[in-house]
Amino acid sequence: MTATDATDRPYVGLRPYGPDDRPLFHGRDLESREIATLWRAAGLTVLYGASGVGKTSLLHAGVLPRIDPEQADVLPVVRISPHSPIEGGNPFVMGLLSAWAPDAGASALAGMTITRFLAARPDRKDDYGDPLPVLAAIDQAEAMFHSDLAHERDRKEFVDQLIHAMHDHPHLHLLLSLREEFLFLVLPYERPFGQGSRARFHLQPLAPQAAMDAVEKPLTHTHRSITRAATTLLLDELRSTPVTEASGDVSFYHLDTVEPVQLQVVCSALWDSLPEEVTVIDEEHVRAYAKVEEFLFDFCKRVVTRVAAEFGIPAGEILLWLRRTFITDHGTRNTAYEGLEKTKGMPNGVARAMEDRHLLRGEHRMGSRWYELAHDRLIGPVSHRGSPATYLEAARVAREQRNWPLAGRLADEARRASDPDDSSVRAEVAEIYAEVAFARGDVKAVRRYCDESVALYAERGRFDGVARALTIDGRWYMANGDITRAIEQINIAVTLAPNDISAQMALAEAFSRAGTPQAAAAVVDAVRGQLSNEDVEQANEMLRLPE
Repeated sequence: MTATDATDRPYVGLRPYGPDDRPLFHGRDLESREIATLWRAAGLTVLYGASGVGKTSLLHAGVLPRIDPEQADVLPVVRISPHSPIEGGNPFVMGLLSAWAPDAGASALAGMTITRFLAARPDRKDDYGDPLPVLAAIDQAEAMFHSDLAHERDRKEFVDQLIHAMHDHPHLHLLLSLREEFLFLVLPYERPFGQGSRARFHLQPLAPQAAMDAVEKPLTHTHRSITRAATTLLLDELRSTPVTEASGDVSFYHLDTVEPVQLQVVCSALWDSLPEEVTVIDEEHVRAYAKVEEFLFDFCKRVVTRVAAEFGIPAGEILLWLRRTFITDHGTRNTAYEGLEKTKGMPNGVARAMEDRHLLRGEHRMGSRWYELAHDRLIGPVSHRGSPATYLEAARVAREQRNWPLAGRLADEARRASDPDDSSVRAEVAEIYAEVAFARGDVKAVRRYCDESVALYAERGRFDGVARALTIDGRWYMANGDITRAIEQINIAVTLAPNDISAQMALAEAFSRAGTPQAAAAVVDAVRGQLSNEDVEQANEMLRLPE
């Protein structure tokens, strides 16, 4: 199945529309015509809008198809970054030129300026012998105006080169597409880039009629159609946002527009959910299959899973951060500012990745970068607790890192997300609570949660879990000087789970503290081959044996 096969998939989902998706792209006719006109007429055109509003899609599938190649010399759309595919020279410049001339070799482009590159291109003329306008577009142009300190000199040189190229080539027309929060960075450059003529276009979310076209018209060449009533119902769902009042009551308010990225997510999921025999999508199908909240929850889940894998952070920890940071106690959107390295305890790279994937929206205010959920419609899906297994996995990582407060919070989330009758989740949660209480020095809580965990694990025949809980219990007795009781508890744990290294090491420590180093050494020697280097070092220190 190809992305352009409208018969199979009339909606593109999360990815932006490409040049070959023109038959599927609807709802932006007016914007496409106006931007195409501005681009040809002005020296500089700035297309700006919120993240996820569809700037890239509009440019590739709306504007470019409206440019007659016989009436304009259109250069390939470029996305620049400080990481050039060609080594040597300014990475921003090399990235631009390699996109404009993809077949050129590295040696031909290395060291070349933008002005020299354009001068070397053959002029194209119209039927009257006049030069055609040269149309250049830079998508996600934010990188032109801010970068890390390591690339700041290259960035400034790139901007200067582009200004000189605009001056030296009066037929060059530049379009910059960027997120609206970076517009203020462009303002000082509008006059030199535009060389006397410049324009801006603010891209807004889809108005109701445009959203209807975006839903209905892609189906034209498929085996399905959708009734107007079904479209209206679907869009009403997307425009409806739940709000939790201070009293706890939930009310709904309706927005005037529809976010394109959310429309594509929901329409793609609806298309995939329908039974094959459905040829006319009506209101009943929308009610039965267009589970907007579920679709958006799946969208959130996919984003979190990908970002978690990218940064090596458990998904449950990211979910907890999203919910606690960006949703208030009253169920409304909250904001958080970006610090030097972290945003509310999470690495800044995670927040930026969430913005790139349209889950968060960022803006510059008061000299700082602030984040919030990309849309009120995401409050419900982000608030959804998801699978308890996700939080338990994150809690295990927090335990390994001895981050006890985080482990406790994640265990809380796992308990709330689980079925009250799910004793397997309750058993592990109680085990985590016991270890957290141990770290806090709460003797009553340690005993209570150890007993609860042992009982629940035993009920399910999970003797590995029983052993872990008894080991925590034994360590607590050992920490409080009751070595005899500690040995009793940990001995039972080792009997139940002889391959549990943590239990074996705890037993060795208990024997050592009881004044029986030979017994401790025997325990360590029996499992030495299974110990990590760190465990070996700890055992040798405990036994005061040479490494």
